[in-house]
Amino acid sequence: MSAYIIGIDLGTTNSAIGFVDTRLTNPTVQAFAVEQTVAPGLREPRPTLPSVLYLAGEGEFAADAFALSWPSPPRRAVGEFARVHGPKVPIRLVSSAKSWLCHAGVDRTAPLLPWQAPDEVGKVSPVEASAAYLGQLRGAWDTAHPDAPMAQQDIFLTVPASFDAVARDLTVRAAAQAGLPQVTLLEEPQAAFYSWLAAQGEGWRKQLEVGDVVLVCDVGGGTTDFSLIAVTDDGGHLALERIAVGDHILLGGDNMDLALAYAARARLQATGVQLDNWQLASLTLACRAAKEDLVEHPDKASATVTIPGRGSKLIGGSLQGEVLRDDLGILLDGFFPLVGPEARPAKERRGGLRELGLPFAADAAVTKHLAAFLGAQGRRPTCVLFNGGVMKGRVLRQRVLETLDSWSDSPDDDLKALGGTDLDLAVAHGAAYYGLVRRGRGVRIRGGTARSYYIGIESAQLAVPGMTPPMKALCVAPFGMEEGTETALPGRELGLIVGEPVEFRFLSSTTRRDDKPGVLLDDAAELTELAPVSTSLAAEEGAAGSEVPVTLRARVTEVGTLELWCDERGGGRHWKLEYNVRDAG
Repeated sequence: MSAYIIGIDLGTTNSAIGFVDTRLTNPTVQAFAVEQTVAPGLREPRPTLPSVLYLAGEGEFAADAFALSWPSPPRRAVGEFARVHGPKVPIRLVSSAKSWLCHAGVDRTAPLLPWQAPDEVGKVSPVEASAAYLGQLRGAWDTAHPDAPMAQQDIFLTVPASFDAVARDLTVRAAAQAGLPQVTLLEEPQAAFYSWLAAQGEGWRKQLEVGDVVLVCDVGGGTTDFSLIAVTDDGGHLALERIAVGDHILLGGDNMDLALAYAARARLQATGVQLDNWQLASLTLACRAAKEDLVEHPDKASATVTIPGRGSKLIGGSLQGEVLRDDLGILLDGFFPLVGPEARPAKERRGGLRELGLPFAADAAVTKHLAAFLGAQGRRPTCVLFNGGVMKGRVLRQRVLETLDSWSDSPDDDLKALGGTDLDLAVAHGAAYYGLVRRGRGVRIRGGTARSYYIGIESAQLAVPGMTPPMKALCVAPFGMEEGTETALPGRELGLIVGEPVEFRFLSSTTRRDDKPGVLLDDAAELTELAPVSTSLAAEEGAAGSEVPVTLRARVTEVGTLELWCDERGGGRHWKLEYNVRDAG
């Protein structure tokens, strides 16, 4: 066994490391400060690593301005300096790579970030950006622990519960690019809950009882995720089971920063100042810091924001605006309105043409998305565990609790908020604690896959002019399928086309939790379609385009990714369907 267990939170806004030294008699989770550039030529360790990458131009800084204690790419800064300096030159700043990592509408392995930056800026892919953050974490760790390099330790890397199989696979690929070929994935809400368990020790059993349902409300920099964890009876002992996860919602602190930027821009426009799109992007990034400043200093009435002058190469001639404390009311009433349990987020009206970009949520009301999630599950939480940087705001936490209380059927229901964790470090620390649980020290949350997975099956029917044969959906992996397990699809033989290009369509559902492997749905309308697999499977010589009778089996790997195997009937040939990450736009 490795000397250390390492938990990594690869966050949209910030990343962090928690670790356990297993050689100690009573090992506990500790924080690890990450070395990063904080100013040209100056590096310092910080508790978290901002998940941003600055791509400096030729001659913009000295050659060694971003040098670290380990070899690193020139003219690239990850972390604090990128966060502070990037808003001044936003066309060179890569942010929200994690959100792009789960966007099926683009090629996530292609160099497309910073999004819509001019050709003069060298771009990176979402996978490469994620690898850069992980590489920074690995380099800092290896420098501090030369006798215990990160790649040789047990690593638990967190992902949103709502990440589908493609996004999980891409995360694993980013880790491999960063020199971490062996990682185990863990859902972020579960990691947050593990952090709470670690903080409580055995005392958690006095705070929860059989029948309790814990809502993990995770609102971070770029995403909102909801999960439900039930407390059950297992032979007279309390047990924990993750029973539901929500859809991946691109809604979080980034949206709130933009809302504040619009308010600040309106004040500038009132004085005759007009901002272009890149200046608005810079203002939005500056509003993030202003928001955090006002939250941390409740006595301040306003915070100043600086916007660069026009032109991609100029920092001089900057403008100044301000974010007022009254602007924070936009966040409460705009993003956390007090709504009823029947409320649902507004649906997007789709135009015939739209700009490519992240598929942000059409409705900014987090509480409406929460109502939709709980309504689909038919369950009401008895406890709430908050996670994510946005939920550091006490007023926002109170609004969520007030909203949930208003949905209760009985005024005597006592909704409990579970506290005692650091919202900046909880996910990383919980991931490290999970490593201890895997070694038999602590209680494990039963979970498995967060959704059911299906493969599209072409219907065999008579051709009709102008009609495309309907697609059926075959369940290949049920909700809750555990890591390291495999299932065969009983009594289902299919024809597999080999030796020529074909496309396999994959689908998923977070609500159909009772479908068993082999269940065939005639209507796939309620399922969410994932990125297709376009490939040509190997065929024997002269057999291109032939149809081979096969049976299917699915396997959830130990690291948390999905594999689908096609086994030839009565033969020794086997084909594994790998996700093609070069998705069609």
